[in-house]
Amino acid sequence: MRVAITGGTGFVGRHLAERLGSEDTVVISRRTGVQIDDAEALTAAFSGCEVVVHCAGINREIGDQTFNRVHVEGTRAVIEAARRAGVQRIVMLSFLRARPDCGSPYHETKWAAEELVRRSGIDHAILKAGMIYGPGDHMVDHVTRAVRTWPVFATVGYRERTVRPVPVEEAVNVLLAALEGRIPSPTVAVVGAEELELGAAVRRIAQVAGRRPVYVPVPVWAIRILAQLTEWTMVVPLVAKAQAQMLAWGVSEPAPFASELPEEIRPVLRFDVDRIQAALPDGRFGLSDLRIARWWAGQRRHQASRPIS
Repeated sequence: MRVAITGGTGFVGRHLAERLGSEDTVVISRRTGVQIDDAEALTAAFSGCEVVVHCAGINREIGDQTFNRVHVEGTRAVIEAARRAGVQRIVMLSFLRARPDCGSPYHETKWAAEELVRRSGIDHAILKAGMIYGPGDHMVDHVTRAVRTWPVFATVGYRERTVRPVPVEEAVNVLLAALEGRIPSPTVAVVGAEELELGAAVRRIAQVAGRRPVYVPVPVWAIRILAQLTEWTMVVPLVAKAQAQMLAWGVSEPAPFASELPEEIRPVLRFDVDRIQAALPDGRFGLSDLRIARWWAGQRRHQASRPIS
């Protein structure tokens, strides 16, 4: 089976591509020179593919890479290209609480993309996934580097929300089942086996990382301000505005309702020490994580490469 993966160099897409192997797998991303809203380029890339796994997505807007362009117009182009190329099935990776009219552009555009797939007339599966973690993620990676950098950690809001973290290897298992047509419902929720409060998840990561910061509950509005500041100043923000909203609402129940996975492919692994340890990054946050430092380093490289007259 020939499979195309949009967002194939991203966190989940990369892990799926590694599991499938290079033979009969087409990896599509901006890094491979294909823009997600370019239907012509996508049609050429999908040629000979039976299934498209649509993992492309962003959690913050940068320049012309807006939520609408990537999530909505990108999905529209994927569907059009799939029709032209004769693709038989689309598997879309969405977000657990993607829904309309909720005040979050991230959630609303993810929902709009889901609706485009539902109305496409192409056989499909939509996976509304919760918080996926593993080597190279944004969850364990950012919490670990934060607690290694600062002695205080801000938790989101005064009311604890819950999460059900999904190991990336189990998320990939579900994607494989979906592309093989082994999921009976067209829209399913993908959540981890263990539900725990967000603060408990953070404490567990910090403990595995060998740190014991002081935890300070902070109102949601303050986390949103922090998110905006880190989006402005960091190459990869400590927390994006969309992520702050996700955490404020919790990431354990689908909204709107989505069916459970069949029992035989339902995630069963707990958010335990071994899984967390495997996802721990090296190092902490530093100057190289700041946009201005990255810009300055680029300027110095440019100056060094200029010929001396």
